[in-house]
Amino acid sequence: MADNLDDLLDEVEEKFCRNASVSARPAREIKLKPENFRVRRSEESLSSPVRKHEAYGDDIEAVLQEILDNDDDDDQTGSSDIPATVRSHAKDSCPQTASKKCCPVFLGGSLVTSGVGTSISQRACDQLRCTACDFGIAMFNDHEWDSSCDYLFFRNNMPDRTKLRAKLKRRQGARAYACQCSWYSANSLSELRHNPQLKWVCGQHRA
Repeated sequence: MADNLDDLLDEVEEKFCRNASVSARPAREIKLKPENFRVRRSEESLSSPVRKHEAYGDDIEAVLQEILDNDDDDDQTGSSDIPATVRSHAKDSCPQTASKKCCPVFLGGSLVTSGVGTSISQRACDQLRCTACDFGIAMFNDHEWDSSCDYLFFRNNMPDRTKLRAKLKRRQGARAYACQCSWYSANSLSELRHNPQLKWVCGQHRA
């Protein structure tokens, strides 16, 4: 009886377990095929944010390079249209003159034309400023400073032009200059650099 029961169990196990293992084997093989993993991995890489970011970065770099190439072409074209003599003169010209500043700086009496001074157009600067006291320079045409002027007078009265006139003397053709710490009377054209005691510079002239 036991032998028959064992034979029956063996027959059932062999029949059902073998069918189950055979039917399940293809599903496991499909899931575990390496090529399926390769396909899925490639699809995930294409759709990942990192890949998208790299693609956008490549596009941006291409656009920027195209813009730079166009700018280089424009610069070369624009510079070729300018005569060589003009380009050379622009490089050699005084940068202060290009920015509407005197180069060199001149002082002068009331008969000297005021404006932007250059080595060719010698004009008295009318936009002077002191680097010591940081005051703009006050000017009085046809006047000169009295010999009694001192530092305290200008320190206390600058920039009140009405009070400053108390120390002015009438003189035709002269021009009196003053800031809060220095003063000067000019009768003729002279370069500012010849008066090192004056810490004055040319300010920006209006175009």
